[in-house]
Amino acid sequence: MGNRPAGPGCLHTPGWRPIIVAERSRWLSDVVNRDVQNPEPYDPLDYTHLAENVVRALLDQPLQAMPPATPFSGVGVYAVWYEGELEWYQNVCGEKRPIYVGSAVPTGGRKGGTGQPRRKRLYNRLRQHSRSIEQAENLRLNDFSCRYLVVVPVWIGLAERFLIEHFGPVWNTVVDGFGNHDPGRGRRDMKRPRWDILHPGRYWAEKLRAEETPEEIARELM
Repeated sequence: MGNRPAGPGCLHTPGWRPIIVAERSRWLSDVVNRDVQNPEPYDPLDYTHLAENVVRALLDQPLQAMPPATPFSGVGVYAVWYEGELEWYQNVCGEKRPIYVGSAVPTGGRKGGTGQPRRKRLYNRLRQHSRSIEQAENLRLNDFSCRYLVVVPVWIGLAERFLIEHFGPVWNTVVDGFGNHDPGRGRRDMKRPRWDILHPGRYWAEKLRAEETPEEIARELM
């Protein structure tokens, strides 16, 4: 009796052979890799790792009065802490979470460089903030302290972003406007910053229109 040709459903049909081989390869791969771990490779330039390094470096700096007693040169980032008695800020009071994060960058073409400017840009920025606090009717400068980190200019913007994302400071998010300057006579139609509504005292802000009340803003903080 002669050999009969394999029917269309027979496993020996040439069309089935690639499928069988592929299934066997997948099975062998599963058996081999069943107990193999796949750890995530460490990338020092990963966004999360960079952010952690910036936060750690800032927190390693000593806590100082506002403004720092000794002038210094350079640019970089800083954070301001509050330890007063205003009920609005009791959930951020103390060293665990700053109330504000900011930066001071070089002027002109030096902004994107890697060298350190000699001017006291960062120190002067902290002095400006100290004056704003002193002008506020319901704040006391002695209730505030700061940490600062002199940073290579090219990293300043990213460092500030890391810190704001990590801490979510109240004066960067809910009560914005602390870092604002006098907009000038030609822009008096601007609305008053929330910070100045809640903490009146800066002369130039009193000339801007207030679209909210202190009570409305305070409700978002409680």
